[in-house]
Amino acid sequence: MAQNLSGYHRALDLFESLVAGVPRDGWDAPTPCAPWTARDVAGHVTGGQHLIRALASGEPVPDITDDPVRFVPGDVLMAWRTARKECTASLTPGALKRLVPMGALGELPLGDFLGGYILEPLVHAWDLAVASDQPTRLDPDLVHHAFATAHLIAAPLRTAGHLAPPLPAPQGADEQTRLLAFLGRPHP
Repeated sequence: MAQNLSGYHRALDLFESLVAGVPRDGWDAPTPCAPWTARDVAGHVTGGQHLIRALASGEPVPDITDDPVRFVPGDVLMAWRTARKECTASLTPGALKRLVPMGALGELPLGDFLGGYILEPLVHAWDLAVASDQPTRLDPDLVHHAFATAHLIAAPLRTAGHLAPPLPAPQGADEQTRLLAFLGRPHP
């Protein structure tokens, strides 16, 4: 089982810093994760914290793609911080060992799942950065790890309609640009 969740926490820290940087009137801005707005993206990733908490406790997991703004009513940053704090508290040693269903991958310990979950907050951090005109350069180490995860999970997500088709990356593109193109994000 993955004992080191530092990448997961670094991805959450990055996401949180971008949530904090969205201007008060910026939550309706469109994102590269069409058709979602900045608030939709923040709600989806905040909902992901509720999903992880449910996995940690064995409770039913919420749908985090249908109406994601319900996870961030009012103050988005406060809703995010509350969900993150509650999720973190649920990640006990026993919870990290709990087997969780991962579709075609079978069951994995929650701690291993969180190692791959870096992709979700990382890519949506980029979406928020673009939508709110914040710096879009992501941590190269996290990008590298997330790209490996993306290759494992992209096909079933595309089949289910949860991920856009890949786009061609510009010749000589760095790994971040290639990851974003693979995930169907247009090159800014």
